[in-house]
Amino acid sequence: MNDAAHMARALELARQAVGAGETPIGCVVVDENGAMIAEGANAPIASHDPTAHAEIVALRKAGAALGNYRLKPGLTLYVTLEPCAMCAGAISHARIARLVYGASDPKGGGVAHGSRVFEQATCHWKPEVAGGVLAEESAAILREFFRPRR
Repeated sequence: MNDAAHMARALELARQAVGAGETPIGCVVVDENGAMIAEGANAPIASHDPTAHAEIVALRKAGAALGNYRLKPGLTLYVTLEPCAMCAGAISHARIARLVYGASDPKGGGVAHGSRVFEQATCHWKPEVAGGVLAEESAAILREFFRPRR
């Protein structure tokens, strides 16, 4: 699987989110053959939905496309920023096999930082996790977005 290529698509979605005034985070879900199942970008502002993080948007679309709330085996979710605790929980419930993220999020992350959802005894499904794929590009787009807002 070409992690960099899928993360590059997630970065394109993050850039599109900026155009919509949303925080630049993009996400794609692919099957074991690398075929795109679903994609999403942050949309809580436009959708008036605090749960409309890129991962949740993509997981909802994947569930609709596959006709099941527990997604088929072998899926990989690519996201430009380490998922928060809410998104990590959704990834677990969806039974995503592999999570690949770009930039780490020491302040709001829930995988390698914060609550470390997948390390909790109450977490029944733990995906394989790979962080740091196109991390600098993922972090740069976030820095650019937040610089004028600080």
